[in-house]
Amino acid sequence: MGKRDNRVAYVNPIAAARAKGPVDTGGSTIQDYLNRPGRPTWEEFKEKLDKRNHGSSTLADWEKKMNEQHKEDLRKNREKLLNKALKKKKKEKKMKKKKRHRSPSPSSYSSSSSDSESETQVKKKKKKRKKDSSRSRERYSGSSDERRSSKDRRKRSKLK
Repeated sequence: MGKRDNRVAYVNPIAAARAKGPVDTGGSTIQDYLNRPGRPTWEEFKEKLDKRNHGSSTLADWEKKMNEQHKEDLRKNREKLLNKALKKKKKEKKMKKKKRHRSPSPSSYSSSSSDSESETQVKKKKKKRKKDSSRSRERYSGSSDERRSSKDRRKRSKLK
């Protein structure tokens, strides 16, 4: 039994395609596509791109309208606040003028005396605090017996 010959001849595919001749295509070529009728010019193409990139004109109009309304609301609120501030200032000026021109009355004396009394009370409290803080320093510097006696004194004064 003999061996079979498994060898296959190599065929160059490019050479084979050239040997067949030109290929007949069923569709249009690139040249046909570029030369077609109704193809847009470069300017028309740019206009289409611009329209696409700008988006909807109605949306832009609506946004402008809303911005204008918002600005108007802000302006109105600012005017209201300024008017209130001006009214307050005018009112304060009137009150100051009235106080200057008003003659002293007995009620004003009592209010001023009560003010001075409250000021003196505040001063007294401050002095008392200072005394207490100085006493507490003395207590800690002294012996333990002295500390106990000062605590006892404080307790007695609170009970009274």
